Amino acid sequence: MARTANKATPRTSKKSKARKQPASRSVSTRRMVVLVGTRKGAWLFHGDSKRKNWRIDGPHFLGQIINHLVLDPRDGKTLLAAACTGHLGPTLFRSTNLGRTWQEAKKPPAFAKSENGRSVDHTFWLTPGLHSQPGVWYAGTSPQGLFRSDDAGNTWAPFSSINDDPQFLRWMGSVQDGTPDGPKLHSILIDPRDPDHFYFAMSGGGVHESVDGGETWKPLVDGMDVVEGFDQSDPMFHDPHCVRLCPSNPDRLYQQNHCGIYRLDRPSNTWQRIGKKMPKKVGDIGFPMVVHPRDDNTAWVFPMDGGSVWPRTTIEGKPCAYVTKNGGSTWKRLDAGLPESQAWWTVKRQAMTGDRQDPVGLYFGTTSGELWVSRDEGKKWTCMARHLPEIYSVEVAEL
Repeated sequence: MARTANKATPRTSKKSKARKQPASRSVSTRRMVVLVGTRKGAWLFHGDSKRKNWRIDGPHFLGQIINHLVLDPRDGKTLLAAACTGHLGPTLFRSTNLGRTWQEAKKPPAFAKSENGRSVDHTFWLTPGLHSQPGVWYAGTSPQGLFRSDDAGNTWAPFSSINDDPQFLRWMGSVQDGTPDGPKLHSILIDPRDPDHFYFAMSGGGVHESVDGGETWKPLVDGMDVVEGFDQSDPMFHDPHCVRLCPSNPDRLYQQNHCGIYRLDRPSNTWQRIGKKMPKKVGDIGFPMVVHPRDDNTAWVFPMDGGSVWPRTTIEGKPCAYVTKNGGSTWKRLDAGLPESQAWWTVKRQAMTGDRQDPVGLYFGTTSGELWVSRDEGKKWTCMARHLPEIYSVEVAEL
């Protein structure tokens, strides 16, 4: 049984200090594919190396909710789709030929029969294992659950034993708690240097870390704010929206939270609220977070209206992204090409991502079904597609 006492210690490294990366470097260009999951199906957008011409492939699973669509970077052809269907319920579909054909997983994520009586409403988050772990995948569900597959997503089993751990169950709250579309486990992160070093986040329930392959877990909530009137030391009251680990510096993490934007530099356990440097009229509330693949000081967010009634729309109907290039000390607005007014949508936590090109390409999808791209790290945006269903997730891969 997973022990929830704070016995895990933060992973230390000689590289624990944030490293400043070169401003530019040569990156090979390959064909791109943007993977879009929506409330009514999935689409693949195949692009050339210059990211200017796109071919649409879809819809796949028309009418079904696709919460996450991810390409396995280890083989460049295996796709997993986290689906919620009217007749099959929550399930996963697999393709080994880049979406030409699909098969349902033999055993999708499901809670073991136990006294708590929970059942998976949908699989929400998918994370492939490291390149040294072919066939390994991890999944987070709603309500909060953590699962692993060792056969490329065909069969799944609970990972660790947090799904039935009494302490974790208390932190998870009831199925009526959490976000409007249900509580969920997300942001499953694996240290690229160590397959036994994990992070995940729960909405609600906080951020957690294991350094021993899931045998023990430690909450990482120090420094994070909670809604006024609640206990800041209790993970139950923390609602991380999205956590990202820097590819160029795995000892640095960024977080977009219900209560702001944060950065964590290991081996410290205390998050720093860097969103206070955002303009006051904009604030630092939002859902998605993207980090630069080669510069751990650069990150992007897409703020939303976090006023007292939480309309979950763009601020004043004027959409924009913000970027920091100094670890959160300052932020810059990026809105060139975006609507100047009367655009009342927002961007969900999985619906913004970046590629590894130079300059980095950024992609986001909106709740009104628009897909946007920037080929120059957010300096200018172009609409790739309109009139899609509400977009739940956007991922990008290079072929």
